[in-house]
Amino acid sequence: MYSIVTDTSANLEPEVIQSFDMTVIPFNYYIDSNEQTCLDIKAFDGAAYYASIRAGARVTTSQVTPQRYIEYMKPLLDAGSDVLFVGMSSGISGSYSSAEAAAAELRELYPERRIRLVDTLGASLGEGLLAIKAGKLRQAGKSIDEAADELIRLRMRMCQIFTVDDIMHLRRTGRLSNLTAVIGAVLHIKPLLKGDREGKIVCFQKVRGRRSAIKAIAQSYARLVVSPDSQTVGIAHAGCIEDAELLKSLISELAPPKRIMTVCYEPVTGSHVGPGALALFFLGSDRDF
Repeated sequence: MYSIVTDTSANLEPEVIQSFDMTVIPFNYYIDSNEQTCLDIKAFDGAAYYASIRAGARVTTSQVTPQRYIEYMKPLLDAGSDVLFVGMSSGISGSYSSAEAAAAELRELYPERRIRLVDTLGASLGEGLLAIKAGKLRQAGKSIDEAADELIRLRMRMCQIFTVDDIMHLRRTGRLSNLTAVIGAVLHIKPLLKGDREGKIVCFQKVRGRRSAIKAIAQSYARLVVSPDSQTVGIAHAGCIEDAELLKSLISELAPPKRIMTVCYEPVTGSHVGPGALALFFLGSDRDF
């Protein structure tokens, strides 16, 4: 018996969380110094949130402490359950190291229990789709170690491609690793970004104009996707549902997937990518392209 634990960065809607019986650890964010948490992405008013950022609201986040992970994992261990944690990329947040510290402490308290951590090297649905996979593997009768090992294998195939309206948000929070590769918005150049093999955000291409960027994401998908008809593809948007619908239409024409899951970026990750961010998540042969 094992429990699946993830965090709100996974960007999963309540019905998905409930259907796979997941425990979700909340990440906090601060709007003009007022602390907030979003556990229900479906009820989250993303349009208003991203409009407030465009209007000048300052959103900040902080690293989750080990105690937060202990608070959510300990009751599961007390109930006799092992724990499989599927977490946000260590390449963009120090929170995964807090999860490691918490696990080390809990292993001493519960030496008879198994605690496995999986660094997805992703965020939003790059993390969430792997959490869903963990749920399906458990339903299929896979052990905690079999499930964890499969997720570690699959994370190197999880392609995460996105664009942003304003690179300033990634620059401000230090989330972009090769900042010098990006040309400023004054030339109407839009960056195409991806998660690399270390889970860091890097720019790999630049195109002129927003619509061209969306088409380039779709073309990258068509080139890289493997067995689309058997997988769920994820789209996340930061208050730009029309662009998300356009991307959905384009990939459906190029290489139709079994299912497309579209969500609004949850507020913590969304504060780093900024209003207008648009991302696509899918399994390819290798995320290093």
